[in-house]
Amino acid sequence: MLEAVLLAAALSSSPVFAGDEPLQLQLDAPFNDLFDHAREDAYPVTGTLRVLDEGRLVAIDGVTITLRGHTSRRENECSFPKLKVDFPDDAHPPVVFAGLSSLKIGTHCGEAAADQLTPRFGRLANERSPFREALVYRVLGALEIPTLKARPARITYRYTDARSGQSPTQDQPLVRDAVVLEGTDEAVRRVGGRREIGEDEFTTAQAQFSTSDTVRLAFAEAMIGNFDWCLKMTAGDEYRCDARHPLWNIVAADRGDGRAIPLLYDFDVAGIVTGRHPWFRDVFSTAFGSSGAEWEIEVIAQLQRARGLFARSDLDAARAHFTRRKPQVYQTLAAAPLDAAGRAIAQHYLDSFYAQVESDDNFYRPVVTAHDAQAYDTAEQGPICGSRAVVPAGTPVGNPMQTVGTRVQVMVLDAFWHWASRPACAAVRRGPVWIDAGAIGRDFPPR
Repeated sequence: MLEAVLLAAALSSSPVFAGDEPLQLQLDAPFNDLFDHAREDAYPVTGTLRVLDEGRLVAIDGVTITLRGHTSRRENECSFPKLKVDFPDDAHPPVVFAGLSSLKIGTHCGEAAADQLTPRFGRLANERSPFREALVYRVLGALEIPTLKARPARITYRYTDARSGQSPTQDQPLVRDAVVLEGTDEAVRRVGGRREIGEDEFTTAQAQFSTSDTVRLAFAEAMIGNFDWCLKMTAGDEYRCDARHPLWNIVAADRGDGRAIPLLYDFDVAGIVTGRHPWFRDVFSTAFGSSGAEWEIEVIAQLQRARGLFARSDLDAARAHFTRRKPQVYQTLAAAPLDAAGRAIAQHYLDSFYAQVESDDNFYRPVVTAHDAQAYDTAEQGPICGSRAVVPAGTPVGNPMQTVGTRVQVMVLDAFWHWASRPACAAVRRGPVWIDAGAIGRDFPPR
């Protein structure tokens, strides 16, 4: 039956990542053995990968299959975690896999309901996630942002160690949507890198990445509502996870001249994929945005953080680049095989992003420009939130609600995660505060 399905969906002789139609694959392996060892790094099993190549069903025997991912392997996260398939050293992959020694597979993760997220990391654990994530990779490609090559796929999984009484049943093939990705080593070579720089070697983006690459990276993460990444921008950077992880879900491709190229990857918990983040109200408030939509706030927050990192000329160059590539971005969305809800979510994020970068008024919105400004609970009383009373320069503020003396009452957006998850600072996140009017302006960074 699979042979008939594959032959009916005949692939061209184009490379595996060409085309928008889902790639048809079959993977036979002892998946129970593999998943039973999910907590062990690089535990391998051996299987067979089948693909339609130039009209013929081709089997690659002896492929090595391991689990991958930082968090998808954790207990109660994904019942069917992400996979990596390595071809045997002596294999001669079919034309469709020419130039590849491995494939990464973003699986369906699990069998959850349509919009149900995993409780800990907020994944969409069903078939909707892979095609949405494939769109992200392709949008980044349309924007000329370095990332892994990707293609949506429809994979038939066959358990060679099937157990009875499982749901879904294992004695029949399991057919699910997926996204296939090129291996990291191939991606590094493709962008002109010599090797991947390890997290323990990486210093800062300021020292090792070009400014244009870094600002485009920051804009790209903002566009897709992704917060599952870390990049230590400068030596003193402590934004979110940057102090702990100088690189997270970013590959640094060593050019061999002391500089490196960043490649973005792993977007299964990006807002454009999941539709929402379970932690949102621990950091942001929808009261800040004009639409009251979480995706608008997520986009604004990361774009505004970028104003505190880069010079105005670099920001405007990035805005111009993304605007030039806008037609290609929306063409990519139109061509993607997405569920209706996923298409609407993607449209919301992209529209929100371009509403910000294409408008000077929206992008250079009012922020705190002083470096010693404080947030107050009333117009007359003292600072709020103790040691966190000082508002980071660059923090966006809304339109004044009231003015008393030299202070204005405004909503603030915690773009720097200064008050995030701090119970004592909940009032700053959820409601208006008072700030000295003279500490607020639009000229940030200065012209």
